[in-house]
Amino acid sequence: METVRTVAELRRAIRQIRKPDNRVGFVPTMGYLHQGHRALIEASRPQCDVSVVSIFVNPTQFAANEDLGTYPRDFLRDEKLCRDAGVTILFAPDTKEIYPAGFDTFVEPGELARPLCGAFRPGHFRGVATVVCKLFNMVQPDVAVFGQKDFQQCAVVRRMTADLDFPIEILVLPTVREADGLALSSRNRYLSQEQRQRALAICRGLFAASEEFQAGERDASRLLAIARQHMAGIDQLEYLDLVDSIDLKPAESPLATTAALCVAGYVGSTRLIDNIILPVPA
Repeated sequence: METVRTVAELRRAIRQIRKPDNRVGFVPTMGYLHQGHRALIEASRPQCDVSVVSIFVNPTQFAANEDLGTYPRDFLRDEKLCRDAGVTILFAPDTKEIYPAGFDTFVEPGELARPLCGAFRPGHFRGVATVVCKLFNMVQPDVAVFGQKDFQQCAVVRRMTADLDFPIEILVLPTVREADGLALSSRNRYLSQEQRQRALAICRGLFAASEEFQAGERDASRLLAIARQHMAGIDQLEYLDLVDSIDLKPAESPLATTAALCVAGYVGSTRLIDNIILPVPA
C-alpha cells in the first residue's frame, strides 16, 4: 500500500498502476475507521483492480457548533486497517490540499438535501457534495462505495453523480452493526457505557417498526408511533421521519413504494443517526 498526501502524488500513483482495462474502486472516509469501513473496502475489491481510500475530515460539512475539532482521529490505526484490508492507495490530504487559498467554488445540492439532516444542519450537504465532487475528480474511480447508515448522503451523492455526468457506479452497502444492533459509527467512541446502552433505543425502535411492517402494517403514522415508543430513552429525538427511498419526500399511507425510516437523536451530547429500509416490491 502506498500512502500519499497530495493530489499530484495521488494522480501519479494511480497513473503508474492503472491499465486500460483496470477498474478503480474508491471509498471516501473521514477516518477513525471501523469494521463498517472495512466492509466497504472489501466490497469494492472483488470487482476492482485498484482500491483507493481517502481519509479527510472535511471542515466544510461541519457547522461552527459541531465537533470538527474533537472528531476522533487515529491515522496510524487507520493506515494499518487499510493495509490489512488490501488497499492499494491511501490518500490522506490536509485541509490546504483540498481547499487551497482562494478556494471559492461549491456544489449546491437541491431538494434531496433539504429534509432530514438537512433541516437541522444547514450547509452540511453543500460541504459533502463539494468534497465528494472534488475527490471524484482527483481519484477518477469506476466504482465508489458508501454505507447505508448515511442514507441521505448516499441519495445526495447518487443524484450529484448523475447530474454532473460522472461515469461512476455508486454502490451502497447495508449498515454494519454491533452484535446488539447498534450501528457502527466513529462517533460511538464519545458514548459512556451507560449512554451506549441507552443508544440502543434507536435501533430497537427501527427494528420494532420493521417487524410490524413485515407483519403487514402499511400505515405510516402507525409505524412512526411504534418506532417513537421505543426511542423514549434517548435524550433528544431530533427527527424521526418515514420517507420515500428515492425522493425523500414524506411517505404516504398506505405505503405503496419502498420507504426509509430515518432517525437522528442525541444521547448525551453525541448525535447519532440510523435508518432502516422498508421494501415494497415493485
